Amino acid sequence: MDETEKRKANILIVDDVSRNIQILGSILRGEGYSLAFATSGQQALDIVASQHFDLVLLDVMMPGMNGFEVCRKLQEEPVTAQIPVIFLTAKTATDDIVEGLEAGAVDYVTKPFNAPELNARVRTHLRLRQVEEELRERNAELVKVNEELQQTMQQLNKLEGILPICMYCKKIRLQGESPDKQESWMDMETYIEEHSEAAFSHGCCPSCMKTHFPKFRR
Repeated sequence: MDETEKRKANILIVDDVSRNIQILGSILRGEGYSLAFATSGQQALDIVASQHFDLVLLDVMMPGMNGFEVCRKLQEEPVTAQIPVIFLTAKTATDDIVEGLEAGAVDYVTKPFNAPELNARVRTHLRLRQVEEELRERNAELVKVNEELQQTMQQLNKLEGILPICMYCKKIRLQGESPDKQESWMDMETYIEEHSEAAFSHGCCPSCMKTHFPKFRR
């Protein structure tokens, strides 16, 4: 079972004929979806503005605002443009189908409703929506990772180039912000820690152990 089905997909059914709503409700409720209903285009827009939906089943022929107009308005808003819309229609002429798809619908179901066909189309578009949401989430994660990598590279780039270093004490010469500012010298460890995320731990190599701690020489 996919994540959309686990959390009960929310579907809005929009039809001005109550009998059609009853039929659709009985078909889809058996699949375990969470359903909401609207009997006009404006009511549908009001409901979508206040609730999250995974799919809209939208009647084409309605008084006032028809399904094509409702779909176009959904497409105009960034928040609702991603919701897949399936048109419910008795009109099967090519021009009507093309107009519906151009308005932003992803599919259409003809009346009278065929339950297996309706369920198959609903499942397909819910799965597609889930995949699209997962892709958007992964893209957002990749953008975040890329930003973090860029920040890391910027930090590493601070240590690129030639560093003027004393050949004896190994301190690094710091250039003044202006020519007349006196130069200063900084311990190498301090400089690296301040200009990168590196940190030091200290030990003693065999050569230094012989030189500085001859008593412990093996």
